[in-house]
Amino acid sequence: MIKLVIFDLDGTLLDTIYDLAHSCNYALELHHYPTHTIEAYRFFVGNGMNKLVERALPESDRNPATIAKVKRDFLLYYADHSTEFTRPYPGITELLETLQNKGIKLAVASNKIDSATKYLTKRFFPDIKFSTVLGQREDFPIKPDPSIVYEIMKNADTGKEETLYVGDSGVDVETALNAGVRLVSVLWGFRPKAELEAKGATLFVEEAREILNLLNK
Repeated sequence: MIKLVIFDLDGTLLDTIYDLAHSCNYALELHHYPTHTIEAYRFFVGNGMNKLVERALPESDRNPATIAKVKRDFLLYYADHSTEFTRPYPGITELLETLQNKGIKLAVASNKIDSATKYLTKRFFPDIKFSTVLGQREDFPIKPDPSIVYEIMKNADTGKEETLYVGDSGVDVETALNAGVRLVSVLWGFRPKAELEAKGATLFVEEAREILNLLNK
């Protein structure tokens, strides 16, 4: 029986791609680098902020100093513009409310900066009492390392067989497999089904309510 559901944030609970893309493009323009389309950013995100900026930069400028400068301005801009276009995906709020009412513990595990993860989760889901909300923290491994999942399970006092992980990317698939927990991959997020299948995903949903149907079986 599932007692804990861990959700990825970007591309799973929230459609954040427009604010991420506009913020990164702002920082790139500030440093006189080419910008990218929204579609391109769907493949830049998922592995943490450093990797996002690295992927957005020209290959010849992907060095630690340049990444740090662009990342700094990206984060400064994003802090003031992270909710301009960001919204929960259809049915997500209702799903979380239903799961909470059923007594299932809820958590968020993201590779987004921890402060932004906590802020956006609270901003868009103020009535949901998540057991744990964790993002990327300094000196702590990011997904697909399973440490974040283990920490959440420990906080919730649940075992692997009682935990379901929900995500939209190949990183999420690897995270769940590395942690040894059950996985549901969503198809409304940033990455295509082919990527998820290539990483080992086998269970997919196209609408939020399908997750509830799976848990009811």
